[in-house]
Order: sequence, then structure tokens, then C-alpha cells
Amino acid sequence: MDFGRLITAMITPFDENGKINWAETSKIIDYLIEEQKSDSLVICGTTGESPTLHEEEKLELFAFALEHAKGRCKIIAGTGSNSTEHSIHLTQEAEKLGVDGALLVVPYYNKPSQEGIYRHFEAIARSTNLPVMLYNVPGRTVASISAQTTLRLAEIPNIVATKECASIEQVTQIAAGAPDSFRVYSGDDASTLPALAVGAYGIVSVASHIIGASMKDMIQAYLNGEIAGATKIHQKLFPVFKGLFECPAPVPNPSALKYALNELGHSVGGVRLPLIDPSESEAAFIRELIASL
Repeated sequence: MDFGRLITAMITPFDENGKINWAETSKIIDYLIEEQKSDSLVICGTTGESPTLHEEEKLELFAFALEHAKGRCKIIAGTGSNSTEHSIHLTQEAEKLGVDGALLVVPYYNKPSQEGIYRHFEAIARSTNLPVMLYNVPGRTVASISAQTTLRLAEIPNIVATKECASIEQVTQIAAGAPDSFRVYSGDDASTLPALAVGAYGIVSVASHIIGASMKDMIQAYLNGEIAGATKIHQKLFPVFKGLFECPAPVPNPSALKYALNELGHSVGGVRLPLIDPSESEAAFIRELIASL
């Protein structure tokens, strides 16, 4: 399974009552594919506010994205949680719908050992025929999957990729030691170019909602050996990479992103509690940031 170089972790649009805005969801899917050049979409990932989506909403979103994308990009279902049993159930339900792959986050809050993490992912992978992408984001989960555990899991045939947010060092170790068919994706927009340089295949991105086409140009320039050109694009985009998360103080994703999209004319609504919309000072920073584009 080739998920491509640029994967967008898609937001979930809400209406004024905090319900899924299906009309806007269809528009966002078209926009991310056609204008921002996404090769795949992660549905119900962190940026999609998965912790506050009900299972029924997730399954509806998977089915809707598949129907609307109509094969124009791959649809990756965010089916991971800190319950192995529930992750298996949701992954199998997503598989029945026809999704192209599953994104499985490291179990959060439980703080499992490395062996526990291995067995968690092994059990889910062996319960499905879907290609699986691991997701290591210790800033959110506390527990972190080590490079060594990732390499063990890479030997399981349908575990085909990882989204790595721990460090460039870990990206390097995994890319160097994994089978040739196993692909490493950065999960940090600001590290896209450095990660490519140490062996990553691509990026699972948040910023691609607003600068995806430019990110695709940067990746292609790097692949073409145009390193100086790729560096210039990276430097131009870097304020957006950082600003969406630090505006100017840290703002939980996707609060800033949704505000930016609304300012750009996309009616994606706000965020569900316990997340909140940006403060006025944060909103002013975001407005300046997108005006610079």
C-alpha cells in the first residue's frame, strides 16, 4: 500500500451545535485533494478530534469520506485507542466499510511497557487485513514506542508504516533498520524536510490544510535533488509550521487550525470541549500568520 508522500490528518467540521457538518466535510475533502494535493487523508485522527467523537460518528465519517473521495486519495481510518479490544473492534468495522488503512496510536494513559505496546499492536494487526500505520506521539500519550519495538513490529507483514513524532534521531534509527517496504512518516510539519534527509518517506501533516501544495513542492524538490530549492520552501513555510501550534503560546491542535480555516472562508466551526477556541490575542496572531501567506 502506497499512502503517498503527503498525508493530511483531516479536521472534522462541526456546525453551530457541535454536530458534524456533512456539507462542509465534503467541501474539505475536495479542497484537500484538489487544491492542497493530499495523497491520503487520515479520518478521525488527533486533528479530527478523535477523543470527542463517538464510535458511530467515526464510522459515519469513514463511510462518508470513502464515498466522497471516490478513489481520488487513500482513506486511512484512525481506529487506535488505549483499549486493545476496542481498537480491534473499530479496526474491523472500518475494514468492512472498505478503508485503505488504519492509523493506530500508542496506548495513552495506561503507560504500557514496550512488550505491552508490542503485543497491543500485534493483536490489532493480526485481527485485520488492513495495512497498518503506527502512530508514536509521546507528547500526547506519555508512553513512547521505542525504535527497537517499532522495528520488531515492522516485521509483521501488514504493519507497513509509522508516523513518528518522538525525534529525528528515532526517525533515523527506524529508517535505517526497517525493511525496505516499511515507510517512516514524520508527524511534525516543521521536521518534514529534515526527516526526509534522514530517510523518512513523507509527512502526516496538519499544516497541509492551508499550505499543502507548497509542502508537496518542497518534497518534490528534495526528491529531484534540488536541495537548495527545497530549503528555501521550508524556510518560507516554517513560520506556519510553528505558528499553528505556538500562537504565540502553545495552543492545542486543532484549535488554531480551525480558526485559520474559518478565516480563509471554510465554515469548519469550532472545537469540542475540553478544547476551546483561540483567545483574542491568539486569534490576532493567527490572522497575521495567514495574511503573510
